[in-house]
Amino acid sequence: MITTTDLTKVYRSRGREVTALDGVDLHVREGEVYGVVGQSGAGKSTLIRCVNLLERPTSGTVSVAGQDLTALAGRGRGAPPGGSWGSAGSALRQARSRIGMVFQHFNLLSSRTVRDNVELPLEILGVSGRERTRKALELLELVGLADKAKAYPAQLSGGQKQRVGVARALAGDPKVLLSDEATSALDPETTRSILQLLRDLNRQLGLTVLLITHEMDVVKTICDSAALMRDGRIVESGSVSELLATPGSELARELFPVGGVPSGEDRTVVDVTFQGEAATKPVISQLSRMYNIDISILGAAMDTVGGHQVGRMRIELPGRFEENVVPIGFLREQGLQVDVAAIADGPRANPTPLLKEGAK
Repeated sequence: MITTTDLTKVYRSRGREVTALDGVDLHVREGEVYGVVGQSGAGKSTLIRCVNLLERPTSGTVSVAGQDLTALAGRGRGAPPGGSWGSAGSALRQARSRIGMVFQHFNLLSSRTVRDNVELPLEILGVSGRERTRKALELLELVGLADKAKAYPAQLSGGQKQRVGVARALAGDPKVLLSDEATSALDPETTRSILQLLRDLNRQLGLTVLLITHEMDVVKTICDSAALMRDGRIVESGSVSELLATPGSELARELFPVGGVPSGEDRTVVDVTFQGEAATKPVISQLSRMYNIDISILGAAMDTVGGHQVGRMRIELPGRFEENVVPIGFLREQGLQVDVAAIADGPRANPTPLLKEGAK
């Protein structure tokens, strides 16, 4: 549904160049919820704004629903820099109307009622007044705000304002919904309700949702697939289940953090990832009894991802790695993902936090 190929965006200011996107290849399947995560300055916001050409890429292509949007931009006669007029511009506007966008700070017009805010895109598209009203009321019902149609934004809570933003984004019957940090300004409970709304809309309307976030809980809660961005590049991507089963995955470590690696000799530390049925089996206790070894649990995390229970545990086995080959093999035979985090000679992998506290 969404494909970017070798996407590059370079900003030029006062003789300096800043590369915000550096050859980004992104593939979002139809009907999935896809999350892009990374630290501040990684290029997430630039990427999502290039998808609907709010930001014009320096090079590369963007295709949505099989249509190359970059081919529609800048071909009209007399087109201004970064924009386009004429038939190409009209085609781009039409293509954009099928891509909804939800913003972090709502971007509602304070002088308009809730209903009028939802009607605004339809007004721009030239839809008749009666049809605009019918559609707006239908969308407000869909997002649970039918009773707020005549209210003004100042009379709404943050969560209600964002629901209006979602309803407005759906006015053009889009195939794709883009979410630019839509929950970062909301409290945890409201965030959960908005995420549930996005997931419900994804399922009810068959929407493809591309969202950017700095919150790993967002990915864990609703995303089918995810990508990690760093310095304008995608360094890791795939379905969440695939990432959890990938040895050394940074996203997997951040989704289920299990602590650091302790210092000491004659021990082997491993990270064990549980998915599906394996998450309910007493595998660690079986391992301890079968090989008569004492196992220390250094940290653990468990949650539901995509409707399936997933867990990650860091355990310490006595002895060097060579002495634990058989026990580790037993864990892998049970269908578990096992990554060696540290061995007696020193750490094998000592993860660095992917996202710092407060990153946006």
